[in-house]
Amino acid sequence: MLSGPHIRPPHRLEEPNRSPRRAGGCGRFEHSSDLPAQYEGVEVYEGKPALVYPRRRPEASRVFVCLSFCGGGTSPMHAWSRAVPDDVEVVLVCYPGRESRYGEPYAADWEELASEVTEALVSFVRRPYVLVGHSMGGWLAFDVAARLQRSTRPGPYGLVVSASEPPSGWADQQTRPPFVTDTDEQLLAWMRDSGQLSPVVLAEPDLRDMAVSLLRADLRVSDSYRYAPGTVLDLDINVLFGAEDPVADRTAAHGWRDLTRGRCRVTELPGGHFYTPDVWATLPRYMTVPSSPR
Repeated sequence: MLSGPHIRPPHRLEEPNRSPRRAGGCGRFEHSSDLPAQYEGVEVYEGKPALVYPRRRPEASRVFVCLSFCGGGTSPMHAWSRAVPDDVEVVLVCYPGRESRYGEPYAADWEELASEVTEALVSFVRRPYVLVGHSMGGWLAFDVAARLQRSTRPGPYGLVVSASEPPSGWADQQTRPPFVTDTDEQLLAWMRDSGQLSPVVLAEPDLRDMAVSLLRADLRVSDSYRYAPGTVLDLDINVLFGAEDPVADRTAAHGWRDLTRGRCRVTELPGGHFYTPDVWATLPRYMTVPSSPR
C-alpha cells in the first residue's frame, strides 16, 4: 500500500440532498436514461455533474470517484463497482451532454468542466475519497486535486491516473491525434483502433454519429487545458499504463513522479490504451492507494 506524510485528514463523500432516479439501459454512448439489464438498480443523482452509483455501499469507509476519458461516459466504468473491496464505494462523474445529461450542452471549455467537478466534490465531500481518472480523466483528476489543494478545501487523499500522460506535457500531447479538426471517418478510425468503441457502436450509424460528436466536443475541452508551471500535488499517485499503449507509455507514466511530493507508484498492465477487456473490467484491483487517509 502507498502511504506517506502528505495525506489529507479524513473527509466524507456523500450523495447530494436529492432523491435518486433508478436507471433502467443504454449502450456506451446512448442518450437514453435507461441502462443495460446488468445495470438494473443503478442510482443516478441528477445535478451538475450527475453522480452515478452503480452499486450503493453507503456504509463503505472510502470512495473511488471516477472521471472518464475524452468522448466517454460512465457506462464503461460500471463494472468497476464489482472489482473493489467491500469497504469501497464507486462513484462515477457524468460530464454534460451524455447519458443522464444528454439534453444539456457540452462543456464549453476546460475551465467550465473542471470548475463544475471541483465544486461538486466540495459540496458532497463527507467520506475519504480517491480521485481516479482514465486518459483525459487523469488530467482532470490532477487539475481538480490541484484546485482543491490551492484553496485549502478538503480534497482527495490519493490519486490514480490511468493511460494518461503527465499534464505538464500538454503542449506535446496536442500535436498528436486525434484532432478536433479531423473528419468523422478519422475520429471513428482512432476510436476503433484505440479500443474506445465496441463493435456494437460501430455497427449502428446513429451511435457512430453520437460517438463522433461526443469525442469532438471533449477534444475542444481538452485542447483548452493549460498546465500551470510548478503545480505539484501533496498526494500519493498510482499510475497505470498499458504495455502496448503507443502514447501513454512507460516514459510518460514515470513523468508523473515530477508532479507530486508524495509517493508515485507506476504499474504496467497488459494491452493498449484501454488494456485488455478483462483488465479493464477489473481495473480497481490494480489501483494501489492507501487503505485509509493519514
